[in-house]
Amino acid sequence: MFTPKYVINSKILGNISEIVEIKAAVERSRVLPLNEAQLRRQAILRMAHTSTSIEGNKLAQFEVGKVIEGETVRAPQKDILEVENYYHALKLLEKLSKNKQAVTLPEVLKLHQAVITGLVELGKAGQFRPSDVYVLDDLGDGRELLRFKAPPARTVSGLIEDLLDWLKQSRKEGVHPVIRAGILHLEFVSIHPFTDGNGRVARLLTQLQLYRDSWDFRKILVLDNYYNVDRLSYYNAEAAVQGKHYQKDIDLTPWLEYFTRGFLIEARKAMEQIQSIGFGRVSKKSEQIFLDRDEIKIMDFLTTTGRINSEDVTDILGVAKRTAQLKLKKLIENGLIERQGLTTAIYYTLKS
Repeated sequence: MFTPKYVINSKILGNISEIVEIKAAVERSRVLPLNEAQLRRQAILRMAHTSTSIEGNKLAQFEVGKVIEGETVRAPQKDILEVENYYHALKLLEKLSKNKQAVTLPEVLKLHQAVITGLVELGKAGQFRPSDVYVLDDLGDGRELLRFKAPPARTVSGLIEDLLDWLKQSRKEGVHPVIRAGILHLEFVSIHPFTDGNGRVARLLTQLQLYRDSWDFRKILVLDNYYNVDRLSYYNAEAAVQGKHYQKDIDLTPWLEYFTRGFLIEARKAMEQIQSIGFGRVSKKSEQIFLDRDEIKIMDFLTTTGRINSEDVTDILGVAKRTAQLKLKKLIENGLIERQGLTTAIYYTLKS
């Protein structure tokens, strides 16, 4: 059984205390659905950019936006495919977040497959690594320095199962969601279960765990941005705790100091975004627009994918096509979405 060692010191406690206050303020804030949808769309764009950028992707954020919108970008195909894959993984994450149960092994493998398909040999996507791995630093003069040796390949499956079991048990024991997410992040990258894509999957799983614990900050929090601003600090924070090889009994306290500090910084940014739009726009009748549960599901899907049609709504809500069309019509009348395309190719996007 995985039993992490750490101490909630004054730094970690102070960070979490302020994070809790910000979370409450974000949830209380009155934000119109259209404004919130736009913030979520921006967050998805930043996630796709920053998480791939951490791994060396060269696309600028505006180019990532073009890739997501299906526009042509002049760049190496590998960079484009990495962004496309990560965007697909984010859409999968949105679907998985609806389930509030513990993260499962098939979900981990499914996220990896989404991230890495087409970037590695056939048979490696969605599969644990078949051999041992060594993380090396290039010294630039033909020499390489060992940074980290991951656990043997034969132990990977058991270690991941232990981690997922701990996540389930720690929820019952009342371990704080931010602490659980931070430990998940580091332990996953330390196990290094895949041939490639470990960092991206670790960050996606961290996000998924927060969503399932209802710590999503209205899904506008982008933790990856903190890591990308200073990648060396991110890697050093991991390495300082990991050492040169995988160990079960390491003290995670320094990592949790780093993780909660970054979480706090990005939480403050999320709060600033909410405050910057105030109470948002109002309708011509000077009334706020309120959505029912079905309409919120439609807006969530649209925010993640960028477009939606009546067939999507039918699948999401489990309603007849006519009902789906009426719900879309109401959102158009409220000025939240607009119709695109002609005849059989009709779809809907967020109102410009």
